[in-house]
Amino acid sequence: MKLAILYEDGEALVIDKPAGLPVDRPRKGGACLDDHLDSLKLGFQRRPVAVHRLDTDTSGCLLLARNPKALARFNKSFEERLVGKTYLAILAGRPPGTSGTIELALAKISSVEKGWRMIPAKKGKAAVSHWELVSELGANSLIRFRPETGRTHQLRVHALKGLGAPLLGDPVYGAGSVKGAGRTMLHAESLTVTRPGKTPIEARSPLPADFRALGAQDG
Repeated sequence: MKLAILYEDGEALVIDKPAGLPVDRPRKGGACLDDHLDSLKLGFQRRPVAVHRLDTDTSGCLLLARNPKALARFNKSFEERLVGKTYLAILAGRPPGTSGTIELALAKISSVEKGWRMIPAKKGKAAVSHWELVSELGANSLIRFRPETGRTHQLRVHALKGLGAPLLGDPVYGAGSVKGAGRTMLHAESLTVTRPGKTPIEARSPLPADFRALGAQDG
């Protein structure tokens, strides 16, 4: 598997992570991003390092730092919310309106039966997602999210609890795999990182084939 590069300079790479490739090595073993880092040196001595995480099912823009100083700066940019991200998601249903903001703090719970998951909780960590309806896809709908925060499973829980319907194909917060959606239908569409004194990092990932197969279009 050759990973597509969406942006490259001396500090950063943005790759187009395919759905199904974990960023971290699964506990049970198997392929992950680490297997591809040598091929992403691109003439540098160091292997690049992932700055943030995307769920295994999530496709799209993933930022890699090419040296330790860049990694520290990018981590700070994420902490200070200087990173702009948009995600496309296919909702298994229709949202209540055409745009809005979801503010639901999230906390992690776990049980022997269901494993761990995130739930809305007043004493949880603040989580804010802006959203807009892009198009209706039959009984489903294409949503663009602009998260202000980057909590684990934030958009998946905000879709279910804030919009009243899960992401199509979501095995944890929805009905799981359905025809045409063999994964959670979430795509990291764009990434922008502001850098003082330098041009910003800007990358955009093309719409995946499984999104197109369900009727989604660019725009």
